[in-house]
Amino acid sequence: MKKTIPIFFTIDAGYAPYLSVAIASLVDNASHDYNYNIHVVYESITEDAMNKLKKLETSNAKIIFTKMKDELESITDRKENLLRTDIFTLTIYFRIFIPLMFPEYDKAIYIDSDTCIPGDISELYNIDLKDNLFGGCTDISCQDNEILCEYFKENAGADIHEYINSGVLLMNMKKLREVNFEKHFLYLLNKYHFDTVCPDQDYINAMAHGKILHLSNEWDAMPTNGLLVFDNPKIIHYNLFFKPWHYDNIDYEEYFWKYANKSLFKEDILKEKENFTKEMQEEDTKTLNNLVNRASEIIKGDLTFKKIFDSWLEKRF
Repeated sequence: MKKTIPIFFTIDAGYAPYLSVAIASLVDNASHDYNYNIHVVYESITEDAMNKLKKLETSNAKIIFTKMKDELESITDRKENLLRTDIFTLTIYFRIFIPLMFPEYDKAIYIDSDTCIPGDISELYNIDLKDNLFGGCTDISCQDNEILCEYFKENAGADIHEYINSGVLLMNMKKLREVNFEKHFLYLLNKYHFDTVCPDQDYINAMAHGKILHLSNEWDAMPTNGLLVFDNPKIIHYNLFFKPWHYDNIDYEEYFWKYANKSLFKEDILKEKENFTKEMQEEDTKTLNNLVNRASEIIKGDLTFKKIFDSWLEKRF
């Protein structure tokens, strides 16, 4: 009997077209020696989008939809909960609650929906996490920005080479339940309301520091304007503003369009790109500048993850 590998994506309705690319590429390149339960945890999604995504199922890959429960009702659109300083979406926090919601799994993979997966996902799953809470890759998308590098270190308490991107996570589900990770997260969120430009990512890095297995960055290869491009990426993460459905000449764009051009959402994706105006591009630039400026202000304040955790007698887990 084949072993089943659980994989989680979290979305709202607007990301279904890009999720179709992620799932299609995952299924196309995954080893046939395993079965795959592909869980889509959603805030909202249309029945039409569900039906289109279900068509990506194969004999060894099942797609399962689950609506997010009410654990996140206390998270609001306060400025410190905004992603990139301009977006409020509960979906960025869903990954923290996956171990609690799915107690049947002791280990799982979480992947953001703005991805393409040309590698064999079973290889990632089979990496030994040992006693670590997460496996993740260094966030290389900001390594050329001195202010953000300082922000990662002085806010989350993780050096730039330690600070991981939360878009691809190998999760020790059993251990995360044992330490009540989600309860600690809600406690910190509601007690301190940390100001942050990378909400879920900063919490994961700060809380799990010292309990993270660092993986090869081929498992979370991000566009860097050509600064660091992998010949054989295993998961491509179109992080921040590097979206091939918005811009041309994005690193790894050929991988995305290989599957987007065959997607049942192809027309939606092409329409999104056609309608992405020069004004929207300028707004992206403005938002990036705001992100950097806000990061600079946050590390000057008295309330950072690093300062709070360093004051505890019992640090983290």
